[in-house]
Amino acid sequence: MTDPEAPWTLFDFADPAEVDAWSPIDDRVMGGISKSRLGHDPAGHAVFEGNVSLERNGGFASIRSAPADRGLAGAQYAVLEVRGDARRFKLNLLTEDAFDGLNYQATFTPDPDRWQSLRIPLAEFRPSFRGREVFGTQPLDPARIRQVGLMIAERQTGPFALAIRRISLA
Repeated sequence: MTDPEAPWTLFDFADPAEVDAWSPIDDRVMGGISKSRLGHDPAGHAVFEGNVSLERNGGFASIRSAPADRGLAGAQYAVLEVRGDARRFKLNLLTEDAFDGLNYQATFTPDPDRWQSLRIPLAEFRPSFRGREVFGTQPLDPARIRQVGLMIAERQTGPFALAIRRISLA
C-alpha cells in the first residue's frame, strides 16, 4: 500500500538521463537573445542555467519537459527540491501537449545557501498565456498535468542558475 502523504516523483535528477526530456524555450521564439539549458551536475542534480537579456524585446528564459502522463489525481502540492541564486523563478504546469497554450504558474524564490524542499499549493497556480494571467478559466486539474516547466522572467537580467534534485506532486 502506498503512503498518500508521500510525494509522487515526476523527475529525479540524480539520474542524468532525466535532463533529456527537457528543452529550452527562451525569448528567442519572439526575437530575443536570452539563452538557457538544463544540464546534469555530477553531484547528482540538474541545473537550469543561462542568461536573461532585455535586448531585442527579450526578457525570459525557460525550459519545458516533453509531454507525458504526469498528473496525479487529488494532488495538493508541487514539491521542488532546489537551491537557487536569490532570484524568483516560476514553476509551470501544463495540461495539454501544445507548444503554445494555457499554462499554470506559481512563483518561488529558493534559498541560495542551502537545499530546500518547497511545497507549493496547487491552488496558488494561476492560469497564464504568453506571460499574462487568464481570468475565467478552470483551476488546475492535477490529474491532467502533461508538461512541467521552469522559467525566469520579470526583468531579472544576467546569468542565473537553479539547482534541482527532484520535482514531485503530493
